[in-house]
Amino acid sequence: MALLSGPGSSGVRMSRVIALGFCALVIAALGTAALAAQDEKITTLHAYSNLVQIPVLVLGHNRKPMPPIAERRFFVSLDNGPRFRVTHARLEGDDPISLAILLDLRQPDPRLIKKIDDAIAGLSPVSLHAIDHVSVYSMDCSLERSTEDTATDATTLKQHVDVVLASWRARGQKRAKDCQKPWQLWDSIAAITRVLSRQPGRRVILAVTDGIDQGSKNPWNEVREFAQERGVAIFGLIRPEDPSNVASGIRRGQDDELIFNSLCELTGGFLLTSEEKDLAKQLAWFVTLVRARYIVEFPRPRNTTVGHYGMEITIEKTSAFIRSTGIGLPVDDPAILNDPTTVPSDPSNAPALGKRKMLAPH
Repeated sequence: MALLSGPGSSGVRMSRVIALGFCALVIAALGTAALAAQDEKITTLHAYSNLVQIPVLVLGHNRKPMPPIAERRFFVSLDNGPRFRVTHARLEGDDPISLAILLDLRQPDPRLIKKIDDAIAGLSPVSLHAIDHVSVYSMDCSLERSTEDTATDATTLKQHVDVVLASWRARGQKRAKDCQKPWQLWDSIAAITRVLSRQPGRRVILAVTDGIDQGSKNPWNEVREFAQERGVAIFGLIRPEDPSNVASGIRRGQDDELIFNSLCELTGGFLLTSEEKDLAKQLAWFVTLVRARYIVEFPRPRNTTVGHYGMEITIEKTSAFIRSTGIGLPVDDPAILNDPTTVPSDPSNAPALGKRKMLAPH
């Protein structure tokens, strides 16, 4: 899904304004005439790039990354409009990541969290690099954030986790008994998304939780919409025997147990499972999945207005598991369009919108 914002807003890595100044290149030949021209106003043409970048998770039937896919096989469709070949597609690779890790201390059996500090520290330096941003949160009576994310070395990462788990460990890894208004899962993800949206790089949340919300003020679908608008992909990590684990098929008929999985996939993420003994390996696999995403580029649609638009990324001749991260796109600014010094973009390269409006999941 894509959310089109008002004039002046920007999406993920929308190219900056390029000012093309035309100056005299023959000063020696023109002599004093060129010096006199310096006092005159030089006409400047403004060119506004309109390429949009979307991170796309592509997995095979075994939910593992596929062999490299040629960019000519990627297509985009907006509001069920005609399919349009993307301009460019590449693996995300070592692009900077802004990662927020949420540790849910309200879940009944938080076994994955007991030794998670060492597992997260082990992500450096192979999985997480110096150019990445990492913040760690714990969800309990309050939503607590570690100190400002400055470094991703193993020692600092471990310290960040230990800070947000200090009070929980001090009371024997049990819930606080005097907690009147504990934070809930959807509210916590919404708050983290708001902070993360101001960070650079590819924005990702990893929630280590059982996936059960117990009374957030924010409905899950609004949180999903908000994350899509801000270009934040949500991944989940749960224990396989948790009743919320839809992958195990336990009580699959209850809608509440499908919500967390839907939230992850509809924002471009994925739900992973892990036993305690495999935690370090699964965390590293999570980062591998993020870096194995494709970054697809295409021109933003023309003649758009503010509102929600459905976006579908497809790959030719494949039935792969494809999940794209949402993004906020700028609509046409009348002031720019009417500026005689603006170099117009080529409308023939822009995707055409369809007429079918997106239906929000319930």
